[in-house]
Amino acid sequence: MTRACALPEGAQRFYHLITFGCQMNDHDSEVLAGILEGMGYRAVDRAEAADLVVINTCCVRASAENKVYARLGELGRLKRRKPHLVIAVGGCLPQREGAAEELMRRFPQVDVIFGARNLHRLPELLARVAAGRPVVGLWAPPDEPPEGLPARRAPGVKAWVTVMYGCSNFCSYCVVPFVRGPERSRPPEAIVAEVEDLARRGYREVTLLGQNVNAYGRDLGNITFADLLRRLDRVSGVMRIRFTTSHPRDFDDRLIEVLAAGRHLCEHVHLPVQAGSNRVLGRMNRGYTREQYLDLVDRLRAALPGVGLTTDIMVGFPGEDEEDFEATLDLVRRVRFDAAFTFIYNPRPGTPAAAWPEQVPLEVRRRRIRELIALQRQISLENNRAEEGRVVEVLVEGPSETDSGRLCGRTRSFKMVVFPGASDLVGKLVRVEILAGKVNHLEGRVVEQG
Repeated sequence: MTRACALPEGAQRFYHLITFGCQMNDHDSEVLAGILEGMGYRAVDRAEAADLVVINTCCVRASAENKVYARLGELGRLKRRKPHLVIAVGGCLPQREGAAEELMRRFPQVDVIFGARNLHRLPELLARVAAGRPVVGLWAPPDEPPEGLPARRAPGVKAWVTVMYGCSNFCSYCVVPFVRGPERSRPPEAIVAEVEDLARRGYREVTLLGQNVNAYGRDLGNITFADLLRRLDRVSGVMRIRFTTSHPRDFDDRLIEVLAAGRHLCEHVHLPVQAGSNRVLGRMNRGYTREQYLDLVDRLRAALPGVGLTTDIMVGFPGEDEEDFEATLDLVRRVRFDAAFTFIYNPRPGTPAAAWPEQVPLEVRRRRIRELIALQRQISLENNRAEEGRVVEVLVEGPSETDSGRLCGRTRSFKMVVFPGASDLVGKLVRVEILAGKVNHLEGRVVEQG
């Protein structure tokens, strides 16, 4: 690693934060920003204006890693022009087996490497860099982030709250248990206190985060995820509570009952199915069959009329044949998801599936993903057109990203709605008549405010 030149003593320091990955990484970046601003750093929008660049990484897919490597190449060129620049790489990627060594070998411009479970040690690592000792800061478990770390929350009406870390499922394709460790639940009192604080600060919607939120409390012994939701549903000031991600194997009737009875618990479930073939699900080590998944969908829809269902689906898993793929398409036709995150399988180092010989050719995987996306887009459009004429409750989030002259917000079932309106509606619940259903959103007009 190269040595960063020191800034003059007392000079204002600026940081730039780059985030890849899921909502867990986004929330980790909020904590990193809070830590850095507590050290006196100020945020800037461009790496060129920064004295410190932190990349919070993901390694769930090869494409995410490649984006990190491309960005590090750009930063290396910047550092040659700006020798005092400190570059830190954190998150999941450094904790993948062999990745830290690869980062050091390929990118000597990097000064600090730390893991997803060590973000609270960033001040210590930066102090070492300032003393001229670039460092890899990967501490072995159980090095846990302590409670009460500062967070620089994004402005708006929505906030994320982590309820548990890690994953213990060991799906045969997934690297998460290896990089984030086993499941560990946060104390319920700490979660409730954090949500209460967010409500006092004006946040109106909270999304609870975990790799498998349904498993919350197993390591605590005296509370379940359903119990936690009941407690949070009583927090004053929060209009809506969501959660992600749910594992179908662990979604029991008690949790469904609590969702159905909750006042602020939204009628939306993200329920990754991954595949519709029992043979593929077994090889994935998912722990359920297609029949069990379809039965769960029926129970959710019976208890929560109008529930929004979204999912994750993978194509081209090792050994997947045309019959397996058709079973996935058939399940999608039966369930009729509102939306699906679809992706092509790619091998992740260290996972069992990466070593299996029956890898599906890339051109086959690409054809299958095109077929799946076309089917889901048609279903999403039909589902959204079925909303036309209805009046729905929307939490106004702010200006539409695609049309700054209109507002946007989501229904309780997680559908995005775009409509004309004044900025003083932001953060409020309004009733909107749906005029048109599009593939990815609804369009409407406000018929009642407040």
